[in-house]
Amino acid sequence: MYFIIGLGNPGSEYEGTRHNVGFRVIDTLCERLNTKLFAGRGEYFISFTTYQGKKVGLVKPITYMNNSGLAIVDLIERFKAVPENILVVCDDFELPLGTLRLRQRGNDGGHNGLFSIIHHIQKQNFPRLRCGIAGVTMPRLKTEKAQYVLSTFEENEKPIVDEMITTARNASLTFLSDGIAPAMNKYNTKKTE
Repeated sequence: MYFIIGLGNPGSEYEGTRHNVGFRVIDTLCERLNTKLFAGRGEYFISFTTYQGKKVGLVKPITYMNNSGLAIVDLIERFKAVPENILVVCDDFELPLGTLRLRQRGNDGGHNGLFSIIHHIQKQNFPRLRCGIAGVTMPRLKTEKAQYVLSTFEENEKPIVDEMITTARNASLTFLSDGIAPAMNKYNTKKTE
């Protein structure tokens, strides 16, 4: 079984924020695959569906970003999920707005959600799709970046974000149909599609 997990923070106060890009990708996948999320047995919303003959779980953890690993370790234990078959989708303020970066494995890169996952599952070998959120208003000081990721996008950024979300959805589907390497080859070379 495959899982696509979009990271974010639950609650209306976080809707539309830069940190919730992962949630938005899951929403577009649900629309594309004609399925709806429901409350899972763990701390997440989940939907089960199939894509090109593969069983897929679409997931939004509701642990808040910094505790994302609690939901993922539960999924791994409950469904015997293999880390290599889990794609984690998250924001990244180190990438320019609209840029996607797929990786087969790696460290947390300073992202608290990825840090939590690596800490709880004690592995780094899960694919991740980082979505660039760094606009021209991003502060230089690291101490101000925590507030920046909780801000909403500027009006002039929204078309770029919408296109990035659609492309991230397509990259996720390519991961499911063809695997991580073809998805990396196709989507790491472009800002948007």
